[in-house]
Amino acid sequence: MKKGLFVLMLFALTATVSHADDITFVASAPRSVAVNQQFRLSYKVNRVNVNEPAIPEIKGFEVLSGPHRSTQQSYSNINGRMEASEQVTFTYILLATAEGEFNIPPASITVDGKKIVSNAVGIKVLPAGQASANSGSNRPSRTAGSSTDIAGDELFIRATLNKTKVYEQEAVLLTYKVYSMVNLTNLDNPTPDLKGFHIQEVELPREKQFEMDVYNGRNYQTLVWRQFVIFPQQSGKIEIPPLTFEGIVAVQTRRSMDPFEMMFNGRSAYVDVKKSLTTNKLVLDVKALPSAKPVSFTGAVGNFSINSSLSTTTLKTNEEMTLKVTVKGSGNMKLMGAPSIEFPSEFEVYDPVISNNFSLKSNGFTGEKVYEYLITPRSSGTFVLPAAEFTYFDTVSGTYKTVKSETYTINVEKGNETAQVSASSYVGKEKSKVLATDIRHIKLGNSSNVSGNNFIGGYAYAAMYLVPLLLFGIGLIIGRKRMALNANTTLVRTKKANKVAVKRLKIAKSLLNTNNRNEFYDEILKTLWGYMSDRLNIPVSQLSKDNVAEELLKKGVEQGLVDELNTVLNECEFARYAPGDASAAMDKVYSMAMGVISKMENSIK
Repeated sequence: MKKGLFVLMLFALTATVSHADDITFVASAPRSVAVNQQFRLSYKVNRVNVNEPAIPEIKGFEVLSGPHRSTQQSYSNINGRMEASEQVTFTYILLATAEGEFNIPPASITVDGKKIVSNAVGIKVLPAGQASANSGSNRPSRTAGSSTDIAGDELFIRATLNKTKVYEQEAVLLTYKVYSMVNLTNLDNPTPDLKGFHIQEVELPREKQFEMDVYNGRNYQTLVWRQFVIFPQQSGKIEIPPLTFEGIVAVQTRRSMDPFEMMFNGRSAYVDVKKSLTTNKLVLDVKALPSAKPVSFTGAVGNFSINSSLSTTTLKTNEEMTLKVTVKGSGNMKLMGAPSIEFPSEFEVYDPVISNNFSLKSNGFTGEKVYEYLITPRSSGTFVLPAAEFTYFDTVSGTYKTVKSETYTINVEKGNETAQVSASSYVGKEKSKVLATDIRHIKLGNSSNVSGNNFIGGYAYAAMYLVPLLLFGIGLIIGRKRMALNANTTLVRTKKANKVAVKRLKIAKSLLNTNNRNEFYDEILKTLWGYMSDRLNIPVSQLSKDNVAEELLKKGVEQGLVDELNTVLNECEFARYAPGDASAAMDKVYSMAMGVISKMENSIK
């Protein structure tokens, strides 16, 4: 009795939990099938006490059987709370009768007196082909006769590009797609060795599913295995070499038909056959960007827009304001430089804080890149902050385009001059000290003694005025020199090049310690190119290995050190894709980068 009561309470509890969930009714079927191929059309509802669904008229297919009903129920106890899930699946077996693209309209089902409608299902029906993959299954199988050899047209991988003619820095989608008529059970993940490209891998779903597709008149089960977005860094015809994958295929053997073996194994026996799959070679025709580059071009290629915002337009001297410039669009956002802004000379501006809010798509990085500048006015007055200019190369029109942000008028009032107040306070205190010694006792005696001991008119009295004046003069000279140096932005960049590089190397070191591979190599590249830009006074957009080498040789750097720099850049670009110990490769690149920068500091004249 108690046991029956417990079961009754349990079912009542699970029913309550289940019915608290939203009702779902989902239809599913293969995206593509072949003519005369059987396949399953399934409808799933998260309830068990339901009748059969109402199926619409299905054109282009013959319903062979169904519905076949299957029920699933599960119970779990999470942190003392009983949870239940239930599901009913209605399956229909269909036969594709005609080639074309078909749409199965939504079905409906009544749950707790409420009518629920499913989603529609689109199916592409391919021609029967010369030889089709095993029908009625999402994964093909293969029965071998007297041999386990797998023919080249039964299993292969094709490499394809979504474009064959592009500009430098234009995004290209590289896809490796599997075509199979066998039971492929395993496949490795080699990475292409692409020289002359910046490469980013597209994140694909972990749970991959085969889909039917036709190639050369034959139907295959296909699967997109890996995808990369590549950005060519040089012009010319660049080759993408073949890539070899290692796969394992489960092949049914002839001896597996032995009835005794089938009796004990419960199924036919299979053997694993290793198969090397080498892709085709590709060639990408890359056109150079037009040589007449605008001054504000910083290497952006794609399609972009720009806007800005300023934290305030009214403030006092030595107070801070923030300018936020946002570049939106798609393209090589990870590689482009900052917008061009001509700040008034009376403003002290710090290097921007950059936020990357973009994701990788087939046409490159899509989203926005935000630059935040901290600005401190040092003089009072009314100033105009010009618009930020951003020039990019539009691959559609084949021209450079410039977009501009807003212009701001800024009113700066005179703030508290802290230094002057302190100085006047100091002088006032000194005067009070002098007045305190102004009235003295009259001493009798030799007049020479009186004058010799008198503070007023003595050396100490004179020094009290001369020393502050001398210090003020020295400070004025040093201040003017610093202002002159700061005005010379080229000299400032040159002197700060090493400091900026050291800071970046520290960031790279932290990425190395956390084994953040891609970000580490990106940071090392930014460090090296940024150092060269600052040290040689070359805009980032105009940097190349050739003009950097030319400038270094002019400044007395030996050819061997120039070659070492190029070696580090190449190692940094390709080490992320090299086989072997990733940590060791990162350590090597980090040490090489530090060594090159150190040698450059001692070599550049």
